[in-house]
Amino acid sequence: MKPLILHGHHTGPNPYKVNLVLEYLKLPYDYKLWVLGDGPKGVKSAEFLKINENGRVPALEDPNTGVVSWESQAVINYLLRVYDKSHTLSPGPDASEQDRVDYDKWTAFLTTTFGPMMGQRNWYINFNATDNPDAKKRYEEQCLRCFDVLEGQLAKSDGKSVLPGGFSAVDCHFWPWLRQFDYAQLDVSMYTFFQKWFKGIGERPEVKKIDELVAKEKEKQGIKSM
Repeated sequence: MKPLILHGHHTGPNPYKVNLVLEYLKLPYDYKLWVLGDGPKGVKSAEFLKINENGRVPALEDPNTGVVSWESQAVINYLLRVYDKSHTLSPGPDASEQDRVDYDKWTAFLTTTFGPMMGQRNWYINFNATDNPDAKKRYEEQCLRCFDVLEGQLAKSDGKSVLPGGFSAVDCHFWPWLRQFDYAQLDVSMYTFFQKWFKGIGERPEVKKIDELVAKEKEKQGIKSM
């Protein structure tokens, strides 16, 4: 089997989701880091736009099938359809319709609500050119509302996984975004089930391997941290 090619960015949470799925499915892959902008190695460069017309990461090239995918949810769905034949990370053939709906709705909650709220909070805390207290307050409130929702769900598994049935691709979607709570200056100390989940996922060898891989690729490609 030829290695797949994952295109990412050293700080972006969305490529990290795909890293996790690739690691858990034990698929061989090469990891190529890009930087922001339209310069060399930039996601807006002509070279990268040939891979993803939207100029965003992640993007995935699969030389075994000729398929190119982008947008993290589409990439992960592709990997699960093609390579997760034993349903390691996805609902199996015996799953109930409620199980399938739960998988879809919690994934959608992250990709359409929780993730974007965290992204906006990160922007106004760390990057916006002028201080905007109203925006900071709004996105703090929205992020914490999402943490409230997630805490109730995590209680069903005693903080082991987002879905009560065990670790799945849903956890892969959530982990890279929620690990940024310090960066977003959010106090999440009151969420006991989240803290248990966060600690458990962070101790998994796949997570540590990805952190080491990203650091190695940054050094190899001469990419400086933001």
